[in-house]
Formats: sequence, structure tokens, C-alpha cells
Amino acid sequence: MKKRVLITGAAGFIGSHLCDRFLKEGCHVIGMDNLLTGNIANIEHLFPREDFEFYHHDITKYIHVPGDIHYILHFASPASPIDYLKMPIQTLKVGALGTHNVLGVAKAKRARILVASTSEVYGDPLVHPQVEEYWGNVNPIGPRGVYDEAKRFLEAITMAYNTYHGVETRMVRIFNTYGPRMRVDDGRVLPAFFSQAIRGEGLTIFGDGTQTRSFCYVDDLVEGIYRLLMSDYDQPVNIGNPSEMNMLEFAEEIMALVKNPKAKIVHRPLPIDDPKKRRPNISRAKEVLGWEPKVTRAEGLKITYEYFKKAVKK
Repeated sequence: MKKRVLITGAAGFIGSHLCDRFLKEGCHVIGMDNLLTGNIANIEHLFPREDFEFYHHDITKYIHVPGDIHYILHFASPASPIDYLKMPIQTLKVGALGTHNVLGVAKAKRARILVASTSEVYGDPLVHPQVEEYWGNVNPIGPRGVYDEAKRFLEAITMAYNTYHGVETRMVRIFNTYGPRMRVDDGRVLPAFFSQAIRGEGLTIFGDGTQTRSFCYVDDLVEGIYRLLMSDYDQPVNIGNPSEMNMLEFAEEIMALVKNPKAKIVHRPLPIDDPKKRRPNISRAKEVLGWEPKVTRAEGLKITYEYFKKAVKK
């Protein structure tokens, strides 16, 4: 019998790639999304398949899925600052009520569940690179707190279900990820830079541009998530690419790829609580999962640029 997999946030950027991967692995996939930030176009190629179902549903409400479920991947949440600053209550609710509901399904179905946490649990870190043992430096009442604390609560309730109810849980802390199916208006740095460069607009650098990020191609992330789900490890694991660069360097890299002479760099004030440094320590992923990223940034950006060339309206 095929393993049945429930994926929340299935129409999102990462969720849709997870749907593809688990179908490729021979699973029956049940996608669930309220389409608040997801895009049905990301999964419409799967609708003709008999081994794929889609539920248009808000997981902060009661969840009912008939039949067995063997695995759950919980990826429902606004994930970019432009979204969670616009939808703070929904972001908190999906991190709290939504996570509670999917953990309840995992308990009832005796399913193994992997929850998507984030590097944002580290806040504006005082430890660099970030290791899983670091507890973070988060402002709970700042504008980013609605996302940061939602994910910190997600981790806490997941571990409570693990220890109190014996639910098989896995927890991934995702660092900056990129690739095809990112929303053009996502608000994160890579879609913004590609969109601005393609249109010949100013690439927006916040502050002086010395803040750093580390970018992981989506196929590498999905591989790490798959390995973690199939492992017997129940502690948080960083999945990301430790290749770090500052935003000025990244903007120049995008402009060199796009080659639009009209594109230039413009500076804007640094947002409140914007992390100055972001780089994963992936020693645990290497040791526990035998995982490390394989796709170089040059390769990944080239594929992603081909996607944005079609997606961006000039």
C-alpha cells in the first residue's frame, strides 16, 4: 500500500516542491492550503494525478482527512515579512492553533510529523554561525515577533506532543531558500532583486548592505527535509547553505546575471529588528543525515532567473 502523506501549505513555494518529491517517491499526497499566500498554479500540474488530492482548507479550523496518514509535513504559514506584517494575527494563529491541530491529527492517525521551523527563531543572533543549541535573540513585541514567536511556539508544542503523547516528531529550521515558484511580490530579497533587475528598477538595499544571508537552493532543502523525516532524530536540525554573503555582493551578483543596464542599487533605512547576520552551522545535518547542499549558487541562480524572466511583468 502506498504511504499517504499530508502536506500543509501545499500550494506554497516549498510545499509545492515537497508535493512533487513525495509523489516521485511513490507516495499518495494530500495537499492542504487555504491559499492565503499559496498559489494554486504551483500544484495545478498535479491535479490530473490519481495519487494527489487537494483540500482547500484553513488548518486553524478542525482538520478531517479520512483514511490512514503515515506522514505529515506542516509547512502552512506566511513566511515573508511583507506577508506576516500584513497578516500578523493569521501568522500567529497558524503557528499556534494550526500546529496544535496538525499535531492532533498526527496523534490520532499515529503519523510521523515534520514541522517547518525557521532560522528566525534565532532572531538577530549573538552567536555566529547559528547552531541548534543557541536559544536566540528575539524581540517578542517587535514587528517580526509575530512570525518569530509563532515558530518558537510551534517548536515548543511539537516537543510537548513528542514527550507527553509520544508522537513521532521531526523539526527542521529552514534558512533562506530560493528557486522556481517563489512569488514575485514575496518581499524577500531574492524575488525583490530579480524583479527589480529585470524591470530595470533600483535594487533595494536596506541599511549599508553589510548584513549577510546564506541562500540554499530548493532542491537541496527538499532533500534535507526528506532525509530528516525518514531519520529517527527528533531534535531541531538546521537545513541551509553555509555560503554567506552580504547584500551588496548579492545585488551585484544578480545585476551581473540579468545584465539590465537600467538596474542600479538604491539604499533604504534598515527595518526594525532586521537580522544583521544569518548563516547556518550544518554540522548536525552532516552528522545525523549525511546531508549538505550540492547545488552551487551560480547553478541555482541561473535556473531561478529563467523562472523569473517568465514570471515578472515588465
